[in-house]
Amino acid sequence: MKLSVIVVNRNMCSLLKQCLPTLIRACQDIEHQIIVIDDSSTDKSVEMVKTDFPEVSMIVNEQSIGMAASRNLGIEKAKGEYVLLVNADIISGKKTVEQVVQFMDGHPDAGAVGVRALTPRGRFIPESRTGFGRSWATLLKITGLAKYFPKSRLYKNEERWIDEDEFATTEVDVINGAFMLLRRSALNKIGKLDERFIQFGHDIDLSFRLRLAGYKNYYYPRTYILNFAKQLTSKFTLDYIRKFYGAMIIFAGKYLFKMPEIKVPGIPQMFAPKYEIER
Repeated sequence: MKLSVIVVNRNMCSLLKQCLPTLIRACQDIEHQIIVIDDSSTDKSVEMVKTDFPEVSMIVNEQSIGMAASRNLGIEKAKGEYVLLVNADIISGKKTVEQVVQFMDGHPDAGAVGVRALTPRGRFIPESRTGFGRSWATLLKITGLAKYFPKSRLYKNEERWIDEDEFATTEVDVINGAFMLLRRSALNKIGKLDERFIQFGHDIDLSFRLRLAGYKNYYYPRTYILNFAKQLTSKFTLDYIRKFYGAMIIFAGKYLFKMPEIKVPGIPQMFAPKYEIER
């Protein structure tokens, strides 16, 4: 099988109902499977998927386990050469999936690829290029980890750089988790998502581990998705603060204080992965 599409949903029934038809349409010429993991929704999401999209495989969590752990459940069930992680609040362009799969086929050095994300009003979302926003950029600068994200240009004017190169396919440090196409063989090598990142940060961590393993991450802006996340997310709840800033603490602790394990040429010893890298 060529592609496994994994969508995690929690109480986003109406958006999921918009998302799935666009993914089905975008995958129609590719041998694929679509897996929805419902993370203990209390709305009508489960019934809607079973009724309206019987061709979609479904995993229902009795208790909420978070985005990273839910995505891992999907990865365990995935049979595709590529694994596409997408949020339930996106709408895929008609040719988006086909184009990024073709891009991966033509770039065997790629571990992951992301695309240009727009708001429902068509405004470019900078995080689709950088992979993270200002809060994460500040964390990386303060901790000194920014030097390991050279392609993010964290010490320059990020907004201007993004606008100038918005349509240029380029290598990047981090792929935004809203739409993240992964090479399954790369996942097999580096391992699945770190489930300590309950909701946020797992995409940054995964992107970083791909680079440490010798893969490249690419931003492919010649196609797009619509992302409704900025309209839906409240940044003033205690739960949001706990998960968002908690992810930053986990990431900093994971890479600032990790002891050396093996020596890998060209990679800081403190970040050396546990597995052997094929040369």
